[in-house]
Amino acid sequence: MIDRENVVKRHNPVLKEINTESPLTVGNGEFAFTADVTGFQSLYDTYGIFPLCTMSAWGWHTEPADGKYYTQKDLVFTEYNTGGRNLSYPVHPQAGNEEVYHFLRHNPHRLNLARVALLYDGMEIKPQALSAIRQTLNLFSGVLVSEFKVYGKSVRVQTVCAKSADVLGFCIEASAACMRRLSVGLFFPYGSHEKNASNWDTKDKHSSRFTVYSTQSENGVAGQNGGENGGDCVRISRVLDRDRYSLLLRGADSFEQVGRHEFEFRSSAFTLSFFAGERGNESIEIACGDLFRVATNWQMRTTTGWQVRDDVACGGFQRVKLDSENGWRRFWTSGGAVDFSRAKDPRARELERRAILSQYLTAAQCAGSSPPQETGLSCNSWYGKFHLEMHIIHAGWFPLWGHSDLLEKSFSWYKSVLGEACENAAHNGFQGARWPKMVSLEGIDSPSWIAPLLIWQQVHILYMLELACRSKPSDEQFNFMRDNWRLVKATVQFMCSFVSLDKNTKCYNLPPPLIPAQEEHAPEITLNPTFELSYWHFGLEIGIRWAEALSENCGRWKKVSGSLAKLPMSDGLYSAHQNCKDTFTHFNKDHPSMLYAYGFIPCAGVNTVAMSGTADKVLECWERGGMWGWDYALIAMTFMRLGRYEDAIDILLTDDPKNYYTVSGNNFQKGREDLPLYLPGNGSLLFALAMLVAGYGKKGSCLPDNGMWEVEAEGIAPLPY
Repeated sequence: MIDRENVVKRHNPVLKEINTESPLTVGNGEFAFTADVTGFQSLYDTYGIFPLCTMSAWGWHTEPADGKYYTQKDLVFTEYNTGGRNLSYPVHPQAGNEEVYHFLRHNPHRLNLARVALLYDGMEIKPQALSAIRQTLNLFSGVLVSEFKVYGKSVRVQTVCAKSADVLGFCIEASAACMRRLSVGLFFPYGSHEKNASNWDTKDKHSSRFTVYSTQSENGVAGQNGGENGGDCVRISRVLDRDRYSLLLRGADSFEQVGRHEFEFRSSAFTLSFFAGERGNESIEIACGDLFRVATNWQMRTTTGWQVRDDVACGGFQRVKLDSENGWRRFWTSGGAVDFSRAKDPRARELERRAILSQYLTAAQCAGSSPPQETGLSCNSWYGKFHLEMHIIHAGWFPLWGHSDLLEKSFSWYKSVLGEACENAAHNGFQGARWPKMVSLEGIDSPSWIAPLLIWQQVHILYMLELACRSKPSDEQFNFMRDNWRLVKATVQFMCSFVSLDKNTKCYNLPPPLIPAQEEHAPEITLNPTFELSYWHFGLEIGIRWAEALSENCGRWKKVSGSLAKLPMSDGLYSAHQNCKDTFTHFNKDHPSMLYAYGFIPCAGVNTVAMSGTADKVLECWERGGMWGWDYALIAMTFMRLGRYEDAIDILLTDDPKNYYTVSGNNFQKGREDLPLYLPGNGSLLFALAMLVAGYGKKGSCLPDNGMWEVEAEGIAPLPY
């Protein structure tokens, strides 16, 4: 048995100075709070490269364009005519339609819900006021402990996020004299699609109203819009255009509004509970435990599947801390674990560190009821939307490590937008469901010169469902298939509708216009990209297996699967796509996706000699600065299937700008200030590690057999193929 607590705790991140590349985050998969070295967001302006945000899966904002809210019906599409098909996609802004294009590209976007800052004498704390810094994140409990001196006075702060509710807890310890000078500020921005998810300059487009409630008064209301102390709970109601949310503050000794969207209070221990508001609802009664009942414009949202926990929300700091401790203990003790301590290779400890921190980060930020942003719940990336082509890269590891439930929470979102995906396919005359790429909760494809033409995300839902299904006991798999069959059926219907039959070769092609995972190719001439062809076949085979298990008709699926075009090659190596003869001279950047046709997935038709040569060519000539964090793990998986295990370790730990992991474990994409963290890098690492320590199919461990990699693993499943 692995001593899991010891393995986890030996990688607790510790900061002894201000590190703007590596702030620490507490979260529950649906909600997260990123703190500076004070345990708050006190040094907000100092952390420009890595914004300090409070974000949620439900917190979205849409900024109207001169009072207008456009829809995709207002958008002029780009027309394509290739291979006799007349198609249109929201790719390029058309003359006179630019405002609509950019509105839909920027909206909706995730929102920074609040800044929570520690103040000294009511003023912002400056970096030079801090000394004797020691901040530790206890990964096993989710408790962030920040110790420091402010103007020479010792302070200790505990910061926690409940595991079962969107509630933050803070506890401040200092001398009585110091506590009299400390207070907490709550600051609320307008929404933005920018990295910091905040617009602090716009004051008149949003409102922040508060009410103080007390359990001691006869009717439950102590005061309205006042700053008097003695209230048990303060409710701050937020309105941003048509979007609403609110938060409940419990434990304040005093409270006052100091600006239009700024509030200040004093407390040694308090909690903040965050709730979404439904659009258009008026005077809805809500309840929080037995403490108070009030008519407001706010409704606690449970439509995402995230249940409001009254006992946590109203139980004070210690209750929130206990919820965090219990939740994280369950996480670390219930799933898979790996211990590299016996390995002799000096890089083993770093690989273990990345494994532990990647589990924490993805569980805290990528395990919600909808797919995550590439920057999770830390800050905005790509206009504050999430990318479906990254979902499996973020979260595909969950079923392999015994945490399938964390992935399965998001399947209900796919079901909720299935109608939108079917409309997306039908727009161009295709059957089934075409899954979009860059979207918000509504599931509508955002205009982009790349996103609407990507296709590799189509197979992800099939692979994720298959991984989740295989993680279950055999007697539960049939019911799981039946419950999720409509997702599989609609997805495969589109895949079979999208291909075109080549009359000369009698094979089915993946035709233009399309953009492959390597987003460097002109869509009009991209034909049969290597990885997508292999992935298409893999996805069709999953669909066929499910159809046969459920006694559903799949004759057309078998026909397409058996007649897909062969993987394109040039000069004995696999090329990016059929019309790309200069893959390794002019297109040797971005993702070397041809390698993933045999690694991330199996492919019986791959020539392993040619694939090994292709891998060598990539190592020789590829622009490493143009690769992305998840490329390293998927290349390592290709090396594993080729039996090149030491090469797999080498690429996992290679010292490249995009393979850099900070003290916190964030995969910082050096050279790109818009990506101070890149969680697909963390998720893909864990996917590859499952293959490394548990193998694939009937093949066991892929660790090098050189006496340097004695590794203990438990509860980790091999890749099923």
